[in-house]
Formats: sequence, C-alpha cells, structure tokens
Amino acid sequence: MRKFVLLLGAAASLSGCMSSPKTYQFPDAAPAARTPPPQQAPVVPAPSTATFRAPTVMSMPGLEGVIGRDATALANIFGPPRLEVKEGDAMKLQFTGNACVLDIYLYPLSPGARPSATHVEARRASDGEDVDRAACVRALRR
Repeated sequence: MRKFVLLLGAAASLSGCMSSPKTYQFPDAAPAARTPPPQQAPVVPAPSTATFRAPTVMSMPGLEGVIGRDATALANIFGPPRLEVKEGDAMKLQFTGNACVLDIYLYPLSPGARPSATHVEARRASDGEDVDRAACVRALRR
C-alpha cells in the first residue's frame, strides 16, 4: 500500500511538469511574424434593377417552341435536364440524346422576372461539332 501511495504521489507531482511548453524569447529578438488570416472571396451582390440589362433574345426558325419558355416548360418538352447550372439570376439547362447535346440559356427578361430561354446552342456528343439547333430540338423532343 505504501508503494502505491508513493507511486500516486510521484505521478501527481510529475503531472505538473506536463503543462504546455513555454517559449522563451530573447530580449533583443524580433517578435515572431504573425500569419494574417485568409481573406474571404468578396461577395458579389445580384444586379440591382438600376443596372439591369435585358438580354438579347435569339430568333431562329425552328426554335419558337423553346425561346421564351421557363425551366419548367423546357423540362416538359425535353424531360429532366442532364445538367442545371445557376449563376446569379441566370441559368443553363443541358439536354442530351443520341443525336445531340442541347444547351439552353435562360435569363430574366425584366428585373425580378423568372429566367426564360433566350439562347440555344447544339453540338454532337461524339466530337463537340456544332449541329443545326432546330434539328437538335426536334430530335430531343419527347
């Protein structure tokens, strides 16, 4: 029992030695350089109505059923998009099939309005070469 008490006392006295290490700084030494905190990316606010610029709306034969439609209407025409990318108040929807890949860009036509299709791009999935937009729309319709 006496050995246990001595061992316990030794452990308690050694635990005081286990405190966090202290750093000694010499009087003529320069203070350690502090690393500044990482800077956060600036927050870019959505455009105000004062700076709103209406998008240019594409007008081509064969795209009448696509241009001007919102995302819900486009999903009803082509099915669920393979890709949906939102950036600010704009959106890109991508629809794919065996014939082609169709990218539809949606922008609000007036301040605060829901985005609607304003531009369409189409390409072959195999090599990325441009294809006729209207033909791609016809091929991907449900």
